[in-house]
This record gives sequence, C-alpha cells and structure tokens, in this order.
Amino acid sequence: MEQDQFWKPDTYGSQAKDYIESPPTPDMIASVEDELGYKLPASYVTLMQTQNGGWPIRTCFPTTEATGWAEDHIAITSIFGIGRSKLYGLCSKLGSQSAIEELGYPPLGIYFADCPSAGHDMVALDYRECGPTGEPSVVHVDQGNNYKITWLAPDIETFIRQLVTADVFDDEDE
Repeated sequence: MEQDQFWKPDTYGSQAKDYIESPPTPDMIASVEDELGYKLPASYVTLMQTQNGGWPIRTCFPTTEATGWAEDHIAITSIFGIGRSKLYGLCSKLGSQSAIEELGYPPLGIYFADCPSAGHDMVALDYRECGPTGEPSVVHVDQGNNYKITWLAPDIETFIRQLVTADVFDDEDE
C-alpha cells in the first residue's frame, strides 16, 4: 500500500477532531480487540500506524451489483481509527458497537468505515466465515435496503488497494 498517498490532508483540523486517534499501541490494539471480540487484521493495523483513522483520498469501491448508493460502486466517507477517544474510533460513541446496538446493523463483525449516507450504510469486516481470529472479508451493509449485505473483497488489504477516486465513475447516469 502506498500509505503516503492514502490519507487526505487534514486542512481544517476536522479529521483530527473527530477521526484521527493517537497512534495505536500494542496495549490499545489488544484492548480494542478484547472489547470488540475480534482480532484486527494485520493490514488494517499497519494502515492505522500510518494515520489512525481519517478520510482517504480514494473513496469509491467498484461493485458487480447495484447498491443503495449506485449501480456499480459504493462510497465511503472515512475509516475509523483503533481507539475510543474520537467520535469515530472503533470503540467510540459512534463506533462499531453503536452501529449494531443503536442502528440495528447485523452483528457480523467490525464496522470500520462510514458512508456518505449519514449512517444508512456502512462497511464492515465480516467474520462470519473465518471466526473471531481469522481473516475477515469486507462487506457493505445497506440499512436502507433491509440491511442487505454486499460482498466487496476477500480481505481489508484488497479492499484498500482497490479503492478508487469518484471521478472513475460517470455520475451522470445516476
């Protein structure tokens, strides 16, 4: 992964305020894994060591089926950091457990990315096939479509590598 080309610069301090956690320590990683009940994928931890949460430059992921967002892709707004001190950390007020407990998302793993729909769809690490210590796949869950689950990638590294910028898609047809 080209980490230096991944994160948007935090020009206004908005990311730091709500998204960017302190660099994850081994103790923090273990604490978050314990609280969530799942082992975090190594490639996710590596990405968070470059910047622990925030807004990526590439925010769209191509799909082979239509979603509530578009006919051919999903979009994300941000990726949650490993922690609980920011509004959008994995274990924070609006983190993964909040999506399950307060918004009714299915308990399939860890919700790690939000979408531009203001909570009506999210991206998750799906541990249903691999168990809590395995390598999860990545799925899109659409609350507005009865929590429809769309498979995206076999792992987080593939998901991150295949993100593209919005200009790849012709939005005139949507």
